Amino acid sequence: MNGNGQTSFGSPVLAVCGYSGSGKTTLLEAAIPRLVARGVSVAVVKHDAHGFVVDQEGKDSARLFRAGATVALRGPAEQFLRRNASSALTLEATLWDLARDHDLVLVEGHKDTPLPKVWLNGPEASSLPAGVTDTQAVLPWDTGRLSFFLAFINEWLSKAWLSRPLFAGLLVGGKSSRMGRPKQMVSFGSSTLAEIAAHALNAAVCEPGIGRGGAGQQSPDGGLVLLGAGEVPNTLQALPRLPDVPGLDGPIAGLLAAHRWAPSAAWVVAACDHPWLSATDIQALVHERRPGAWAILSRQPDGHPCPTLALYEPQSLNVLERSLLAGRPDEMGIAVLFDHPRTSIHSRLNPGSIHISTPQELMAEVERANAQLAGSLAASHSEQIPDAAAQIDQEFDWKAGWTMRELL
Repeated sequence: MNGNGQTSFGSPVLAVCGYSGSGKTTLLEAAIPRLVARGVSVAVVKHDAHGFVVDQEGKDSARLFRAGATVALRGPAEQFLRRNASSALTLEATLWDLARDHDLVLVEGHKDTPLPKVWLNGPEASSLPAGVTDTQAVLPWDTGRLSFFLAFINEWLSKAWLSRPLFAGLLVGGKSSRMGRPKQMVSFGSSTLAEIAAHALNAAVCEPGIGRGGAGQQSPDGGLVLLGAGEVPNTLQALPRLPDVPGLDGPIAGLLAAHRWAPSAAWVVAACDHPWLSATDIQALVHERRPGAWAILSRQPDGHPCPTLALYEPQSLNVLERSLLAGRPDEMGIAVLFDHPRTSIHSRLNPGSIHISTPQELMAEVERANAQLAGSLAASHSEQIPDAAAQIDQEFDWKAGWTMRELL
């Protein structure tokens, strides 16, 4: 375990430390309802060197535990898991597990563990003890410590949330029977749809000055990755590639491959069916990152969410993993996130969210582009999409010899 609790576990981890009587539990008890009211899901790990009592002797659950079993209790409003301590149940493993479905993990105690810490002074202590490392703040013993702690958490949590690695994923694993060829190889102007999406992702996430949360926040661990085994233009052949998860279809296969490869990372992804996609569209998703928002989906022109132009924090991808383990119908795919309380639908409709699925839709966007350029050609030397209709006619095998123009 290292001291970088912000990024090591996929969710921010903060230890609240102090000697006995310093008010650790009292502070957390007062702070947690306020954090939850802000939309932050919180987990607490409490350290007790003297052991603890969590069950009633003589009850069935206690008898089964004493017999040597791990006991799981499920009720209408809560769940409980009791297991014997073992080498496998380390603090690090516990933090990993809790970070999968919480925005913030607070550790009470563990002053000697390499984690970011807040130190609470007791009524007779006014300084930080020697040997306590990675201390982010020291709270005095007074009535204002709750306000100070909440203000600190508000700033620290936002920074910690954005400190996790952010990767860009280009979805190239799907098949396109309606287009007659892989979408990523279809041309729109002088570029393929794959090149358009790759340029937007790279410019918004991977270039210096942009990244995790905005200007100056580039992630050194991030980069542009091909998700899927589909064909790509020669200009993208050198990019790293992850194969889809076997046995799954659609974008969920690429997303889960990404999550399993980098389980503590966030991913902003785009499919190759957005001819108008730009770095501005990707940046709009990146800039909405915040604790409590596990998935940020763009909005399509028809008002529905677009899961193939979206940003996914590791918690949302873990929701997809668990939906598969629970036997959810495979055809639901990413739709399990649409109504999830931690999913945010991007409020602003961006041009880049327009997507195409048929040659007719592609031609409509080509005509739109030429119409927009026609009015400005006299005043500028902008490049017109070169003979776009004729180009598309050559790329698709039209029935009965019809051309695209005749179909329109």
